[in-house]
Amino acid sequence: MEFSMSVPVPEKRAFSEEFKREAVRLAKERGNVKQTARDLGVHATLLHRWKQRLASAPAHEVAFPGHGNPKDPELASLQRELARVREENEILKKAVGIFTARPS
Repeated sequence: MEFSMSVPVPEKRAFSEEFKREAVRLAKERGNVKQTARDLGVHATLLHRWKQRLASAPAHEVAFPGHGNPKDPELASLQRELARVREENEILKKAVGIFTARPS
């Protein structure tokens, strides 16, 4: 009889540049990389690596190339702004519905 024990491989997660920068900022602000990493659900080694890459990247260069980095920063910024405006629009629509509803 042959048994096959397969260990589930965790899915590889991709983090945006914005997330990485915010994580590094939080770690610096708190002064505790391990606790910040635990709070964010990432491994402390990964957060240390992000911190090193950000510190060693020149100001004109992208610190985190790859899947987490949008190809066009202006496009990413506009997409975030559009999402925010759409959310505000939905909230306003609901508020108008609440305030214009007349009791019967």
